[in-house]
Amino acid sequence: MSTTFVTIIYKPVYLLAILLVSLSTSSCGGSSPFLSPPDSGNHSIFPPTRTPFQPLQPTAEHELVENIWPIQTPTPIPPDEPVDGIPLWLDPSTPDGLRSILNLPDEFSIVELEGPVPAGRRGIVLKVGEGILVSQWVYAFAAPFASIEKGISGDELLQAWSGQASGILAGQPLLLSSNTLSAFSAFWGEPAAGSVKVIPAEEIMAHAWEHRPAYALIPFESVEPRWKVLEIDGESPLHKDFDLAAYPLTVPLIMDGDPQLVAISDTLFGMESAKPLAPASNRDSNKLTTLAMTGVTALVRATAFTMEQRGIQYPARDIGEILRSADITHISNEVPFAKDCPFPDPVQADMRFCSSPRYISLLEEVGTDIVELTGDHFQDYGAAAMYNTLDLYSGLGWQYYGGGANRKEARGAVILEHNGNRLAFIGCNAKGGGYAQASASNPGAVKCDYDWLESEIAQLRSEGYLPIMTFQHFEYYTYKAQPSQERDFKRIARAGAAIVSGSQAHQPQAFDFVDGAFIHYGLGNLFFDQFEVNKATRQGFIDRHVFYDDRHINTELLPIMFVDYARPRPMTPAEREELLSAVFRASGW
Repeated sequence: MSTTFVTIIYKPVYLLAILLVSLSTSSCGGSSPFLSPPDSGNHSIFPPTRTPFQPLQPTAEHELVENIWPIQTPTPIPPDEPVDGIPLWLDPSTPDGLRSILNLPDEFSIVELEGPVPAGRRGIVLKVGEGILVSQWVYAFAAPFASIEKGISGDELLQAWSGQASGILAGQPLLLSSNTLSAFSAFWGEPAAGSVKVIPAEEIMAHAWEHRPAYALIPFESVEPRWKVLEIDGESPLHKDFDLAAYPLTVPLIMDGDPQLVAISDTLFGMESAKPLAPASNRDSNKLTTLAMTGVTALVRATAFTMEQRGIQYPARDIGEILRSADITHISNEVPFAKDCPFPDPVQADMRFCSSPRYISLLEEVGTDIVELTGDHFQDYGAAAMYNTLDLYSGLGWQYYGGGANRKEARGAVILEHNGNRLAFIGCNAKGGGYAQASASNPGAVKCDYDWLESEIAQLRSEGYLPIMTFQHFEYYTYKAQPSQERDFKRIARAGAAIVSGSQAHQPQAFDFVDGAFIHYGLGNLFFDQFEVNKATRQGFIDRHVFYDDRHINTELLPIMFVDYARPRPMTPAEREELLSAVFRASGW
């Protein structure tokens, strides 16, 4: 028998030194890498337990306390397959995303597995299953963005996996990569014949768009704006209140293998250790930011009259919580707050608008954080009303852009950072003329200067910001974007904007994706009195953009419908389907 003696230093990081010695020498008996101390009964030196190791306290004279025990060594790894350190076997079910971000201690060496661990080998296996948890990997159930569906139940998804698909999944195999198939086969069991279709990860998106309707299982880190992430049992990893434990697509990754190696590795490198082997999940709520973008707000005429009759906060009754729940809420308020603003006339004939300063409490009610001032009517009541409006916003801690006290201020981008996501808001009025008159010394909305915008957006990108460009463009009462809109929006997208959004539209308009940018040509009204113009002016969108780890990863469309001149509410499923169908057709989808 070969016996090796080691010095045990009572600090947790040195526990694995024992394991390294035991894996690098040979022995002639016993299956355990540990022996009991001489004459000490049957208690091993480090029993397989999750209880953290408690080091002895050093004395004043000695920082280290030494103890010597004989260590019996295991059968060595054959010389033709050398491993430098403790083998960390990666099962095929280990997500590709985890492999690339493992916090691998020096004591481990990665060994890829294509099947079971070879007999007689010692080490640790990372795989999907039940046991000592290493990480929880979140997957998304996704469809192309141009899809009507909102979500399904977890039971429907499991039934489809088992070959009993119904509803939207009837006749539709789930698209997934080979790695995702391995993970879910370990999690749910092997899929039924024909229930899935394996496609290279980098080709799934294009395949899904070309074969709509189509549905895919993708890891959370693969979510991007051209996907629509569908809810499962009402849960979505895009939501701030996401419940990891309740979500059916949370896949557990565990340590398996030699019980003693696993126990000690869990203590030193487990989920609750100071140096975990892997992130607790591929979805970290501390890296997520939600932005609610809205369309036209003009608290005038019949909208203002209704507020006077039913309460200033009345328009927010059904959608206030949606807007407040976002981390950042954007409002495009076209009208100044004038101290001498007359009582609202619901049938006012002229187009010179103002709002009572009292109405700003409605914008407070919806959780406003940032105000866009590119609108046509910001100058309607002169400089005093504009300065008063800017003072009100500043007094509430709100930032504004696209208009201001002078051209320089109006041009300036508003920079925000939240959970590590760096956003830059910039906007302008594309109509020019009398609508955008901010000058070197006068307040107003700012006229679009496209050469300057391209340069500014490129500069913001180079500084690490995600530019969000909003237009007050020409108003068209069509779902389809018009040629002048397409020209200008796409130009800004190609300049490097992450999002290009139209704030001018009084009805919802089309979408597009250009050079990685998300384009929405018009959201429709948020608070404005066009209830009786036509059905389309009663429809609108709140766009909830989701940012993660300094990327724009998705946009949730939240359709709204006006019930009167002032108050929108969330759409019913039938109303939602009708609107999305119309707007997607107008988008060429």
